[in-house]
Amino acid sequence: MNFKKFVSIALVSTIALGLLAGCGGPKKNANVIQLGIIAEMTGNNASYGNSIANGAKMAAKELNAKGGLLGKQVEFVVADTKSEPAESANAMSKLVNQNKVPAVLGLFASSGAIAAANVSEASKIPFLAVGATNPKVTVDDKSNKVKPNTYRVCFIDPFQGTVGANFVADTLKFKKAAILIDNSSDYSKGLADCFKKAFAAKGGSIVIEESYLQKDTDFKSVLTKMAAVKPEVIYVPGYYEEIGKIVKQAREIGLNVPFVGGDGWDSPKLVEIAGAKALNNTYFTNHYSADDTSAASKAFVDAYQKEYKQRPDACAVLGYDAANILFNAIKTAGDLTPAKISQAIAATKNFAAVTGNISLNENHDAVKSAVIIEYKDGKQAFKATVKP
Repeated sequence: MNFKKFVSIALVSTIALGLLAGCGGPKKNANVIQLGIIAEMTGNNASYGNSIANGAKMAAKELNAKGGLLGKQVEFVVADTKSEPAESANAMSKLVNQNKVPAVLGLFASSGAIAAANVSEASKIPFLAVGATNPKVTVDDKSNKVKPNTYRVCFIDPFQGTVGANFVADTLKFKKAAILIDNSSDYSKGLADCFKKAFAAKGGSIVIEESYLQKDTDFKSVLTKMAAVKPEVIYVPGYYEEIGKIVKQAREIGLNVPFVGGDGWDSPKLVEIAGAKALNNTYFTNHYSADDTSAASKAFVDAYQKEYKQRPDACAVLGYDAANILFNAIKTAGDLTPAKISQAIAATKNFAAVTGNISLNENHDAVKSAVIIEYKDGKQAFKATVKP
C-alpha cells in the first residue's frame, strides 16, 4: 500500500469514527443531571414560556446551592416550541431523543402539550405539564384512558370554567353573556364549553357566540356584531396577545361591558397591548396571585424579584412548583430511571408548593384552588380564592 492511499484510508476512518461518536447526542457531565424544559420561548405565547423557564431554573439554582440531587448538580435543557403545536412535538423529540433527558416539564398551551405528550408517551418519558388545562393533556380523548406518563401541576378547565361561570352569575350578577372563542386553540374551545355548561346550570344564557383565530389582529367587526345584542358580560378564554387587542378594540368602539377570561390572560404583556385603562372592569381566573400572603408565596416573590427584577406571574410559580415536584420524585425514585420517576410523580400527595398543597388524582391532574383576579388601572388585584 502506498503512502497516499494509507493516509486517505486513515482520514476516512477518523471521520467515520467521529461521526459515530456524534450519533450518541451531546456529551454529558457525569456530575450533572440534565432535565428537560419544553416551553414557548418565542412566538405569540413567549411570555408564558420564559416565565416557566425562569421559575424552573430558579428552583434548580436553590436546589444546587443545597447540594443538588442524588449527589449531583441539576441542569435544565430548554427546547423552544415557538408557540406552535407541531414545533412542540419537535421540541419534545429533541429533548427525548437527542438530549436523552429522563424527564421533561413545561408548556402552557394545551394544544402544544397534547402534541408533545404524544412524543413523550411513545418513549415512556415522564412529562409534567405546567399550565396546560385542557383535560385531553392527561387523558386520551379517543380511548378515554389516562396517559401513563403525562401529568400536570395545574387545575383543569372543567373546574376553571365553573369558577368563571359562578363568578359571573353569583358575584357580578349577570344572566346574559357573550362568548368569543379562539377556534385554533384546544384550550379556548374547551374552556368555553365548560363555562357554557356551568353558566347554564346557574340559569344564565349565551346570547351570542363568535370566534377568531390565533394571530388575528382586527376584531372590531365581530365586536360590533356582539355589541348589537347587548350582552351584560363577554367571556373570552384566550391568550394574552389576542386578548389585549380584543379588549383595546372593544373599548375603542364603546363596548364597555365587563370582560372575563381564564389563566391565559396572565402576562405582563397584556397591559402593554391593551392599555391600563381599557383593562378596567375585566377579570380572570388564575392559578395564583402574587398578592398571596402565605410565607411560601412571600419568599418566592422576594426571591424571584431579586433574581429577575420583576414580579412573577402564574407561569413562573407553576414552573417553580413543577421543578420542585420533579426533584422530589427523582429523590423518591432514587435514580434516573424514567419509569421510577413516573411512578413517583403519580404518587404525589400533599406536596407543599407555592401555589398550595398539590395532590395528583387518578387522572394525573392537580387538585387545587383557583383565584379570581381583577385589573385595576393596569395592576392585578386579588379578588377571591375558590377551593375545589
